[in-house]
Amino acid sequence: MKIYTRTGDDGTSSLPGGRRVPKYHDRLEAYGSVDELIAWVGLLRDHNTETKRKELLIYIQDQLMRCAALLAADPEDKKGKKNFPDTECVNVLEKEIDRMEEEIPPPGNFILPGGNILVSYCHIARCVCRRAERRVLKLNEAEITPVIVIKFLNRLSDFLFVLSRKIGSELDIEEVKWPV
Repeated sequence: MKIYTRTGDDGTSSLPGGRRVPKYHDRLEAYGSVDELIAWVGLLRDHNTETKRKELLIYIQDQLMRCAALLAADPEDKKGKKNFPDTECVNVLEKEIDRMEEEIPPPGNFILPGGNILVSYCHIARCVCRRAERRVLKLNEAEITPVIVIKFLNRLSDFLFVLSRKIGSELDIEEVKWPV
């Protein structure tokens, strides 16, 4: 099977089920942003040697793939399989956020991203996550989107922020508070 089909050369893309939509369609913007986030989480995973954290990042990528598949699904295709994220995925993130926050001081101020490449990658992933959340919410105005997707993205951005602080703490990176 070839990777290219030439069917998108007219500026459209096919949803599962076959319906074609413009490549700038809100649905494609939503799952495309989630797809980008999956890649950023993969980059975080590639830079970490802690097995437990790697496993959590793989779990997060899996949940994001499920979110992207749901977002890509044509709502008019009643026969298509729906692959929902785990019902506990938000709780998994909350427990990990709580665990990490026990080990780091509260931020007190806004924090300027940076100090280490991995910390910066966490912040970039957080920003991409927020954009994905906005795209999903925009899609939700026109077509109902599963609430689990919105909740997971919202909590994931919180997780990525706390993860950036936790990694900075582990590496003894001084946070730059804003306003300085």
